[in-house]
Amino acid sequence: MSAKVLERFPAGAPRGSWPAEEYAAARRAEGEPATVVMDLNSDAFLVVVPAEEEAA
Repeated sequence: MSAKVLERFPAGAPRGSWPAEEYAAARRAEGEPATVVMDLNSDAFLVVVPAEEEAA
């Protein structure tokens, strides 16, 4: 499965702040199947949606 990154958020947000989760929740409220994943290499949270599969 491939995914499209909608937004990146640094992992060092202040305690009690969840900007990636809030952004993903707003996208889900608009009907997009957004989820949050952690990119360990860049130490960032990514908000992603499934990529559109191109027909071959």
